[in-house]
Amino acid sequence: MRTRTFGTSGIPASEVGFGLWTVSTGWWGEHSDESAIALLREAHDLGITFFDTADTYGEGRGETLLAQALGDVRDDITIATKFGYDIYSPWERKGHVERPHDWSPKFIRFALEQSLSRLGTDHIDVYQLHNPRMDAIRSDAVFEVLEEAKAAGKIRAYGVALGPAIGWRDEGIEAFTTRPLAAGQIIHNLLEQDPGRELIDAARANGIGLMARVPHSSGMLEGKYTKDTVFAANDHRRHRPKEWLEQGLRKIPALREEFWQDVKIPGSGAELNQSLEVAGRVADFLDLGELMCRDALAREESCGGHFREEHQTEEGEAKRDDERFCHVAVWEYTGPDQAPRRHEEPLVFESLKLATRSYK
Repeated sequence: MRTRTFGTSGIPASEVGFGLWTVSTGWWGEHSDESAIALLREAHDLGITFFDTADTYGEGRGETLLAQALGDVRDDITIATKFGYDIYSPWERKGHVERPHDWSPKFIRFALEQSLSRLGTDHIDVYQLHNPRMDAIRSDAVFEVLEEAKAAGKIRAYGVALGPAIGWRDEGIEAFTTRPLAAGQIIHNLLEQDPGRELIDAARANGIGLMARVPHSSGMLEGKYTKDTVFAANDHRRHRPKEWLEQGLRKIPALREEFWQDVKIPGSGAELNQSLEVAGRVADFLDLGELMCRDALAREESCGGHFREEHQTEEGEAKRDDERFCHVAVWEYTGPDQAPRRHEEPLVFESLKLATRSYK
């Protein structure tokens, strides 16, 4: 695992990080404390040393899980957490409506002490304003408190996490150019590159390190969504309209076209050329991603590694359709800009009986 530092701060981080939103809020499916802790420990065993959470993730659960999982290796990891939302006052959640912010110096000091306690540490490496608006970014009082905490050794550096959704270009540019930040957190991936490109340029010009969240576009780049994908009631992706999924599937061919028009490969093809090999892998990745989407659309069932939310039993088991899909399938390349052709070969069982296994 390679490491980098956040801008000019000197704070190290593994290039691949672990975001605790996915395991502590229930918005990406439910995770027990045991499964979340096991994932965190496995990530650390694989070389990940950077972990990003927030006080609002599960009303403190994300910070507590991180302490339980990796408190014994605290000095070996870099912790980023966030503040700004008032998780301590009574508030009734209605869908994905944001809870109120509190940017007062008194609240920031209180929130910091609570996060330190839940994390079981005497310092936080990167303390981030969580989804700030212009009023917070332009508040000198906010940054005076952060400088105070930094001087006291309670935080090593501070930054801003932009959101909740993609956008917030003006807030990002304002923060990156007027405040002495060590880090910024933005949405940026192959399908969602703006306003990330401008924000990356502004961060680079001001010595600020960046975290890219949802690098897989909330799963879109994993090649498993279809226009008929249905998410669980508490999954944040359920709030994405059907048009969002269809648009994502349309973006892959456009992205591939842009890649082939703009790709530049140094060196020559007469000898081993690692740049050429990397470009080939990117091209293969784009083709494979589109093909996986096509195949997922065609296979109206769940089985093995192919799971469609709308094809499951009441107990959440994969629900096969052996009447229609008891076959193997291959896709034939039919030429550039042409849809591939699907071929099927029936599966015939002579010595064994076809049965349904449990995936629990």
